[in-house]
Amino acid sequence: MRNAAPGVPDAERASALGLSSMLLAVAAEVWDGAAQNLVQENRALATLLRDTAAEADLRLSALRNENARLRARLIEDHILAEEAGDTERQEAIWAELRASTVRRMLSISPV
Repeated sequence: MRNAAPGVPDAERASALGLSSMLLAVAAEVWDGAAQNLVQENRALATLLRDTAAEADLRLSALRNENARLRARLIEDHILAEEAGDTERQEAIWAELRASTVRRMLSISPV
């Protein structure tokens, strides 16, 4: 609203609008890829855990709930692998966590 005020200097208005535009573009990118990322991650986690990913409901809330369930199982599985000294299983889990991080990267990510 401040940018609509008549007394705001043009340079300040342009800077604020540029920042707003960038933030909206990032939000749009996150929103656009959210379901796809969650479906991919849920499938990868389900495969790793020898589980099945619930995909009947593709609403973001349902996909996030399924992701939380699978991640809780992943934590339990990682604990068991550490206790058993199963380094191969631990590495598989870490590999998926790294892949998950890459899937969530934005186009403006510096890495």
